[in-house]
Amino acid sequence: MHDLVVVGAGPYGLSIAAHAAAAGLDLRVLGRPMASWRDHMPEGMFLKSEPWSSNLSDAEGERTLGSYCAARGLPSEHGRPLPIGTFTDYGLWFAGRLAAPVEELTVTAVVPCPGGFRVETAEGETLYSRTVALAVGVMPFVHLPEPLRGLPDGLVSHSSHHRDLSRFRDTEVTVVGGGQAALETAALLAEQGARPTVVVRAGAVNWNAPPQPLRRGLRASLRDPHSGLGTGWPSWVWSEIPWAVRRLPGQVRAHIASTALGPAGAWWLRERVDGVVPVRLGLRPAAAAPSARGVRLELDSAGGATTVLQSDHVIAATGFVPEMDRLELLDPSLRGGLRTVPGTGAPELGARFESSCPGLFFAGLLAAPSFGPSMRFVHGATFTAGRLVRGVRQRLGGRRTVRVPAPAAERGRAGTPAARRVPAPE
Repeated sequence: MHDLVVVGAGPYGLSIAAHAAAAGLDLRVLGRPMASWRDHMPEGMFLKSEPWSSNLSDAEGERTLGSYCAARGLPSEHGRPLPIGTFTDYGLWFAGRLAAPVEELTVTAVVPCPGGFRVETAEGETLYSRTVALAVGVMPFVHLPEPLRGLPDGLVSHSSHHRDLSRFRDTEVTVVGGGQAALETAALLAEQGARPTVVVRAGAVNWNAPPQPLRRGLRASLRDPHSGLGTGWPSWVWSEIPWAVRRLPGQVRAHIASTALGPAGAWWLRERVDGVVPVRLGLRPAAAAPSARGVRLELDSAGGATTVLQSDHVIAATGFVPEMDRLELLDPSLRGGLRTVPGTGAPELGARFESSCPGLFFAGLLAAPSFGPSMRFVHGATFTAGRLVRGVRQRLGGRRTVRVPAPAAERGRAGTPAARRVPAPE
């Protein structure tokens, strides 16, 4: 039985794995490395976060995005957007340097069993582990507005379902949403020959201001401090002390997780949208149906008026909802039995990311209602990884095992593993 199985190989899963390997845990890491970034983001996108706040985490703190870029002569500068492709390559480089290799297995079930958990995969392999860390990313939690759910798949999609937008060339596309995903998707559609229209619920598009210089006077720094999630004291709290957020009442945390750092476009994107892509403000989808042209979308305004918009396709850039009911790989007995944050479908987590089921840990989006909005961003992986692994070690107590090299004289013999497992000292 393994000490830890990490399910997921995105920034959170890889960071947890790096810390767990450094702690000497008997570890398995399952998933497609950087899958969301490789498979679900259109080519041409840029990282919205600053490069210095987008590091994966290793125990030594050495495998940063900046060091990766510097070694390859790639720009990694404050105030200069970084291509998603560069960040993806960095994540794959990080994965390739883990002491425990990432196994591209698709986990289909996590089931409680005596002494821990049984982990089943689509490829037919079954593993047993004392603890499990679920770092499954955002894809299980795709949110589609209810009025759009009855449309056929060919007429509606989520923004995360597209790696290549060129299929929409010469077509009219309605993009629903007012955040970075919606605005950048619309810009890329226009640049690839489509005719997008953005529908925004709010009365105006919120654009982030250009970042302030990293080096400023003391007064400016105190008034508007930098953090991994932007400038300002609220962002600093969400970014730098998630442990303090966890100590707030559950309903307060749920409100913060769902409203803080709301929809906004990056400052560098604005010139690619303003005056280029039509934006319809103050409207939300009320009904949708197939039509001769593709989709007939009814939009309601705050004043009660209804507007009809026709297009060939609708892309919903409407985010993700962290609810365990959507996590089908988790055994129903676990999903139904876990304590949740009031007002959400997300697990209530302890100080070290452990759920109410001993040995079951969560990271990433599902941790946001416990630790705040930093868990929605790569920046939160550094806070998460070390703490979660300390929680795993605490849960294991004296039962953990470690890998030790086989004697040199035996390594070349057929059937002899390169390492063997022995109980760790208490």
